[in-house]
Amino acid sequence: MDDRRVEDHFRMMARHFENPAPDSAQAWLRLGATMLVSTIGGVGMWSVVVALPAVQADFGASRAEASWPFTLAMLGLSLGGVAMGRLLDRAGILLALVIGALSLCIGYLGAAAAGSLFVFALAHALIGFGSSVTFGPLMADISTWFVRRRGVAVTLCSAGNYFAGTLWPPVVQQSIAHYGWRATHAGIGLGCGVAMVLISVIALRRQAPAALMEATDAARKGSPATLALSPGVLQTLLALASVCCCVAMSMPQVHIVAYCGDLGYGVARGADMLALMMAFGIVGRIGSGFIADRIGGLPTLMLGSALQGVALLLYLLYDGLFSLYVISAVFGLFQGGIVPSYAIIVREYFPAKEAGARIGFILMASLFGMAVGGWMSGYIFDVTGSYRAAFLNGLGWNALNGAIVLWLLFRRQSRAAYA
Repeated sequence: MDDRRVEDHFRMMARHFENPAPDSAQAWLRLGATMLVSTIGGVGMWSVVVALPAVQADFGASRAEASWPFTLAMLGLSLGGVAMGRLLDRAGILLALVIGALSLCIGYLGAAAAGSLFVFALAHALIGFGSSVTFGPLMADISTWFVRRRGVAVTLCSAGNYFAGTLWPPVVQQSIAHYGWRATHAGIGLGCGVAMVLISVIALRRQAPAALMEATDAARKGSPATLALSPGVLQTLLALASVCCCVAMSMPQVHIVAYCGDLGYGVARGADMLALMMAFGIVGRIGSGFIADRIGGLPTLMLGSALQGVALLLYLLYDGLFSLYVISAVFGLFQGGIVPSYAIIVREYFPAKEAGARIGFILMASLFGMAVGGWMSGYIFDVTGSYRAAFLNGLGWNALNGAIVLWLLFRRQSRAAYA
């Protein structure tokens, strides 16, 4: 009798493992592993920002030219997000993670050996491609494991990128100061590439079962038809909005280190501010998940856009050392939930089997905005000799983002009134 009970118990455990429920303990454990991989692989977005002054000095480049590696890294991230998202939809997350880890490793080793700024920038396109798997594809994958706490799960997953932004800038800055930027890039490539592969194989090799995918689809709040829009039009509008918000977002994120150097505070202070910005971004991202689970993705996106505009305005008004620390923290807090809100909106209006490709496309647009915005701010600095006009440029793009999101909200509200 006891043996039968033991056998029944193990059969029940096996069935639970093969067909986990949404928001299960298994899903939360997977989320933890996902955040760890995202934090490690997220280095590809942040190391180039910290290395910008040293690389500019080494190659004798202008500020706009030295911004090209970041621009190509963002382009690699954006194109990689689409490619990895489609691969996720077809083959699962494990293959995408292994390819991403190898790309990241090769890219960093190529950057370390670069003999010119052109080669260094090209290597960052591969770095960005490798890092892309730790952003949109991981958010799409984890969204299929949750229903009730999907907003929190997606924002926690995306917070891995900000954990990376908190962890890596001081580490990279100190490593460059002690060992030089070449040795630093080689070490990052080897260490992070190996760690990503090991964690992925151990903890993330399993795909969400079909029954779980069906359960998460059943919990969708609507479809593009509820806005009287086609799927393509809604996706395009979300992509355009993401370009606008990220052009605005890129000004402080890309240039805060160089901005502090120009003001005479030193690049180390700027790296600290970037880390502080990312630390408060974590709080903003997680908080936005709780908000999204209550009010939905579109209103959460509108709230983040409005508050980001307030923070950009504060940068225009104050440039003291203490003020910049405070504003950087506020900026991180306010804009932290913007990007994951797009992933939440996609899961509210599109089926799970399309999540990887659609989230990848919209995040490609957002990273294109980061890439263009990073270069644009450097160009405006070269033309005007200061960052004031660059902050004004960011405010204009942020206002356009708010207008698109507000129009979608009014459209949803008006459709609901006639329903």
